[in-house]
Formats: sequence, C-alpha cells, structure tokens
Amino acid sequence: MNWYPWGDEAFEEARRSGRPVFLSIGYSTCHWCHVMEEESFEDLEVAQTLNEQYVAIKVDREERPDVDAVYMTAVQGLTGAGGWPMSVWLDAQRRPFFAGTYFPARDGDRGAGRGFLSLLQELAQIYRADPQRVAEAAQSITESVQAAMTGEGTHGELPDARVLDSAAAFYRRIYDSAHGGVRGAPKFPSSLPVRLLLREHRRTGDSAALDAATHTLEMMAAGGIHDQLAGGFHRYSTDNHWLVPHFEKMLYDNALLALAYAEAWQVTRRRDFARVLRTTLDYILREMTSPGGGFYSATDADSEGEEGTFFVWRPEEIHDRLGATADAFIRYYGVTERGNFEGKNILFIPQRDEAEWEALATERQTLYDARELRPHPLRDDKVLTAWNGLMISALAFGGRVLAEPRYVSAAARAAEFILTELRRDGRLRRSWKDGRTSGPGFLEDDAFFTAALLDLYEATFEHRWLREALTLAEGTQRLFADAEGGGWYRNAGDHEALVAREKPSHDGAEPSGASIALLNVLRLHTFTSDDRWRQIAEGALRAYGKTLGEQPGALHDMLLAVDYFIDSPREVVLVWPSDEQAPESLVTPLRTMFLPNRVLLGAAEGQELESLSRIAPIVAGKTMLHGAATAYVCERGACQLPTTDPSAMENQLTSS
Repeated sequence: MNWYPWGDEAFEEARRSGRPVFLSIGYSTCHWCHVMEEESFEDLEVAQTLNEQYVAIKVDREERPDVDAVYMTAVQGLTGAGGWPMSVWLDAQRRPFFAGTYFPARDGDRGAGRGFLSLLQELAQIYRADPQRVAEAAQSITESVQAAMTGEGTHGELPDARVLDSAAAFYRRIYDSAHGGVRGAPKFPSSLPVRLLLREHRRTGDSAALDAATHTLEMMAAGGIHDQLAGGFHRYSTDNHWLVPHFEKMLYDNALLALAYAEAWQVTRRRDFARVLRTTLDYILREMTSPGGGFYSATDADSEGEEGTFFVWRPEEIHDRLGATADAFIRYYGVTERGNFEGKNILFIPQRDEAEWEALATERQTLYDARELRPHPLRDDKVLTAWNGLMISALAFGGRVLAEPRYVSAAARAAEFILTELRRDGRLRRSWKDGRTSGPGFLEDDAFFTAALLDLYEATFEHRWLREALTLAEGTQRLFADAEGGGWYRNAGDHEALVAREKPSHDGAEPSGASIALLNVLRLHTFTSDDRWRQIAEGALRAYGKTLGEQPGALHDMLLAVDYFIDSPREVVLVWPSDEQAPESLVTPLRTMFLPNRVLLGAAEGQELESLSRIAPIVAGKTMLHGAATAYVCERGACQLPTTDPSAMENQLTSS
C-alpha cells in the first residue's frame, strides 16, 4: 500500500491525477483496524485497486483528533453510527462524498452484501463518470458537517441549578440498578458520570445519586473490565454486567476512573475504593511510564493473534502455579472449567470480600508474574499531551488524597517531561515518540494540561506549577477562544484549515477540551480574583447554554463546571513558618474532605508568601497566629477567623 500522510501533498496529487481520496482513520490499538489492515490493505488485489485508482491517506485519530472529528461527523450523519476504522471517500477539496467504518474485503465476507473491493471499484467509476453528482453530494454533506460542528444554535442563558436537576433526573432514568452504569450493552465507564453524581449528592443530599455512583464503581471493580491481577481498567464491557471487556487499556480511561475512585473514597472512606485507586495508579507507574516520565497511550486487545489471550486463564494453569491455595483463588475469582470467554476465564469477583482479597495477595502476584512471561499485547508508546494531562491530574489528586508522595512525584516528573519535550516556542505539541513531536496541540492538550498543573500545585504548593498554569491558560485564550461567540474552538486560529472548524459540543469517553477549559477558568478566577476569568467563563456558559439545558447527557463533564459555577467556592489559604514544610495537621483534613469546589493555596511566611500574593492576591497580608501554622477559610475573598486548629478549620469548611 502506498499511503500518504494527511496533508497538501496528497490532495494536490488527487487534483493532478483526477483520482478520489480514500481516507482511513484508526489508532494503533484498534482491534477492527488490525482486522481491516490484514483482510483488505494487505490483500494484493485491494492494495492494487487503491494504489491505482485512489490517493490513499492514513491518519492516526489520536494524533489528529480534529481530522477524526470532522469525518466522524460525516460518518454519523450518513450512517447513523460511527466507529473505527473509519473509511471515508473524499474529493480533492477534502469534502466527503461516501463514508462508513469497517468493511469486509469482498462481497459475502462476514455476511456483508458488498465488500470493500466492490465499493472501491464502484465509487471510483462514479467519481470518473459523474463528477457533478459527486460534487453535489460532497457539498451537501460538507454543509451538514459544518452546521453540526460550529456550535450554531447552542447559545442560551446562564445555567442554574435546574440544569443539574435535569441531568440528575436523566441519569436516574437510564441507570442500571442491577449492574450499575447505564442500562444495556456495551457498557462504557464514562456513560454514567460518577463524579457528577457525587456532586449531586453533596449539593442536594440525594442518597440515590450516591448509591448509583458507588454501586457502579463496585460493579466495575469486581468485573472483568477491571484487570484483577495488574490493576487498571479495560476500555469497555461488551456485556451488561462488566464481565467481558474489549481488552484494550487506554491511558485516559484509567486517569478518569482513578479520579472517580479518589473522590468516591473521600465521600465514603471505603477501603475498596482506595485500594482500586492505588492499584490503578501503580499499574500506570509500573507498565505505562516512559523512561523520561511521560505516560504511554494504550495497550492493544490482541496478542498471539487473538483478542484477550494475554488476560485469560484455564483452571489447570492456576492449579499448576498456585498448588494448595489454587482452590481459594479459583473460588474468589469465579473460575470454572467451562470458562466465561471462549472456554477460558476472565477473572472477576462474584462475591466481594475485602479481607479475602487481601489474603490472596501472594497468589495474585504469582499469577501476575506468570502472565508476564506470555507474549504481551502491543503497547502504543507515543506520549499524548492531553492524555498525560489527565493522568497527571489523577496522580496529583490521588497522591494528595492518599498521602502518597510517590504518586505526586510521578505527576511532577511527567509535567516536567511535557514542559521540556512537548513545548516549542511557548506552545504545546500534540504528541511525542522516540524524541520527535507531532504537529501543534489542540484545545484538549492545553486544557487538560492546565488542569493538571493546577492539581499539581494543590498537591505540592510549588508556585511554579500555578504560574505555568496561568501562562498556559492565557495562551489558550489567544489560540482557541471564540472571541465573539464565547467558548473555544478545537483548532488554533493559525492551524490548518479543514472543511469545518469544530467548536466542541459534547463529552464522550474523554471530556471535551471545552468542558475542562471552562472549569479551568472558573478555578483561575478563584485562585487569582481576576474578574476577566469569570467573564470568560460566563461567555462560555452562555455559548453552551441551550445544549446544557436541553441535552444534559451531551456535556456531562461540563456539568462539573456548572456545579462549580453555581456553588460558592472556598479559598483555603495555609501559612506556615519559613523553616518548615506545609503543616500536615492542616493538610490531612483537606486530603480527606470531599470539597470539589475550592482552591488550595499555601506558602511559608515571608518571601514565599509575598511571591504567591502576586499571583493570588487573597494571600496578601495573611500571617500566622502565635507563630504556628495557620489556616484561613474564605469565600469570594471574605475570610473567617484564622485558626491553627484542624477541627475548627473543618467546621468552617463544612458550615454553609
């Protein structure tokens, strides 16, 4: 196959030769992308047809999410569904005129009426014979894509608590009370926004919201979607009870789930939630961290030519490895002779017992070590700025919550890697691999990494992280802001022009860059007291007002920002002696309290505090009481009486 990269050269060749463009979009750990590669692109007849009659372009959706979003919108508009691999036929002006996802190679394969080869031949013939028909179709589809992606008709009023009430009612209707998550299959971890439900419980006292959140986390942790030996989670469950996963493991899923388990632990203090948080972060540090400190993107579902082979077990394998303790392990992890996946066993926990889980630690390690001797699934070792931002947040927040310095240190090391290796001329790049960076970053790269820097500041009180966050957020406004309509575009204004410039309007398995950017500017307003950040936030909230009001499931991560906006966020300032570290007596309650809408500021008295006051004026003039570490709890700049007593500080934070 003669693949072109996405770019002007390919489309110039299409214009020169009069051939259509075939665009294949996928990603390195995509199972069906591998299948189509083997069945079609490696087939000599198919490859010859593509090479002779098309200009073929291959795109990694993780490196070019903007290209992926444009043509996924076309696929969904034409077929009513989407997925990867994405297969799109374009004209030389980048306009789509036909699209789909996976196609079997030939007519009748896998029960298909029309195979990929037939489609290639027919569409090439139509392109040559009836260019007017193709041009009209391409223009019509492109106009539909542009209308869908540019945020037209989404403006509304500033949201209030009714938006959150509506979202809570929506999720109550679709909640699976038997298995957790959303009813039906497949089940994705993000489909039921656990962190939003925890905030709903805090805001209203709704016990049903808390029950839905904790039940979902319980069921995921017990299921086969959770890697019971190594920690971490697979991408989604193919069934309705979290048992049989699609075995890919994605960095972003594990970052977002770590945050959810950390917050759930703060709310409930349940040991199992802390345990899942630890094992997830330990998995990332052990298996997904580059020598330089950045985090790899994903691992594949397949090994030895089959999906899931690396992860499944036969009873006799467990007996051979564990001997006398095999029966206890087999019983606890639901292993049977029949198996639950193609005659083998995905480990899961049918009856949860935390004491028994702890008792089987040696057995888990023995089987983990044995599994490590198997051929591993492919690991995608590119470092994506956005996904690293999510994981830095998870490690910084998780480390702060668990009082685990090694997680915070890993977060700081990764942040240093991004700033050193993925920043060029003051701007973030999208990805890094083998010492090379890809093209310019997108909104989500800036937004997720800004959030990570804020979380890292709160975990360390190192002022450089707060300064870097402010600098990056200023750049986000210059590069991505919609100055007239409010909110943000996905591409910078000086980025390559596509057939549509997307203004993100929904959250999926990952949050949209807009949702995190909005929460960032709200937090920055609280940190800095600079009213410009509030004005930016209100402009964005109005820009998405109609969507938030009418489609509560579309922007579930943006609803976290709405919850912050309608709340009265607290400013917590700690001041301590210049020859000491941050006071553990005051930091500990802040670790354990679920107080999502707040900022934490801290400095040693003297020059350090003065330096911080230039970023965060609220700390100016704060002094210690009687020479001891002191806390100030404030709201919109008005502070309660300073205290050196952790219990008094907690009371101030929990009082309305």
